[in-house]
Amino acid sequence: MTAQTDPQGSVTTVYKVSGMSCGHCEGAVSGEISEIAGVTSVQAVASTGEVTVASGAPLDDDAVRAAVDEAGFELVGRA
Repeated sequence: MTAQTDPQGSVTTVYKVSGMSCGHCEGAVSGEISEIAGVTSVQAVASTGEVTVASGAPLDDDAVRAAVDEAGFELVGRA
């Protein structure tokens, strides 16, 4: 799946992250990704390893990878 743009111009991208196992993990990943400029919302789900990110424009995958690394996890790629 690639990034999708909704009618309001928001871009939603789903990423796969390995290593998340609990709510604390979800919070750590969400907190780091939410600091990327342009991000409007982040929803991490440990049970699926998916992180849904809404932003005003497409995000640089390297920036997302760096944020996930900073949280202590590994970005596998886009879901």
